[in-house]
Amino acid sequence: MTLKVHHINCGTLRPFSARIVNGTGSMLSPGYLVCHCLLIETNDGLVLVDTGFGLGDVENPKRLGRVTLAITRPLLNPEETAARQVIGLGFNLEDVKHIVLTHFDVDHDGGLPDFPKAKVHVFADEYEAATAPRNGWKRLSPNRYLADHWAHGPDWIIHQLQGEEWHGFDCVRAITNSLPEVLLVPLRGHSYGHCGVAVHTPDQWLLHCGDAYGYRGEVDIDHPHNTIGLRLEQWVMQDDQRARMHNKDRLRTLIRDHGKEVLVFCAHDPHEFARIRDAGQNQVQGHGNGLLAASDA
Repeated sequence: MTLKVHHINCGTLRPFSARIVNGTGSMLSPGYLVCHCLLIETNDGLVLVDTGFGLGDVENPKRLGRVTLAITRPLLNPEETAARQVIGLGFNLEDVKHIVLTHFDVDHDGGLPDFPKAKVHVFADEYEAATAPRNGWKRLSPNRYLADHWAHGPDWIIHQLQGEEWHGFDCVRAITNSLPEVLLVPLRGHSYGHCGVAVHTPDQWLLHCGDAYGYRGEVDIDHPHNTIGLRLEQWVMQDDQRARMHNKDRLRTLIRDHGKEVLVFCAHDPHEFARIRDAGQNQVQGHGNGLLAASDA
């Protein structure tokens, strides 16, 4: 089956200080991050990987909480929502049959209410952490586990941590038997049940790493590095530091050993998003459309 993959930004973030967050620019100019989501055309309908912010967040930003609004300063443009972009591509909202969440942070699951008929795929650990948080302060944190985003009662598909080996990662499984090209890849650390999503195209795998890392320099195989701002954010939000650092090491190994086979990218790096988009990735994958090697992302 031939897949068509659209790379879409479903939420622009403008945290303070481009120098601190992006590593370049002025200390006083705003930073710039994206919410890199995937819309995949398949024979089994549309598959959405993460949703970014939703129309409900645009209409009622206060529900995101003062901390989130003050720190991330989201643009909340309705045209950036997955719902508007799905319609803009000529589809109906009901055409989205599956949503795969890397995790439950508000900038990843805000669009769930816009697709009430979709099946929503998550790992069991992430679902349990969101519905019955283990950590008291995170239960109250507006940047995680905002129940408004699933108050409509999604059609949850809860996946257990089991499956096959994939490029050095264990317990990898397809989201459904009818879509063996879309895989859940455990990447615990940022959250209890955080996962990546691998998509098999004719010539190359795509691996959406969610928030397993946030800056392209973190997976530089020769000189790993990060910005001060994102390093702090990752430390504050992590649920398991050891697992997070271990999985980041494994991603660098994946790039080193399989960089021509697997294109690795995260959810928020605007440089990665722009390079993939500008390389013509919003076309049928694997038919001479200038795919990037993961080591160049």
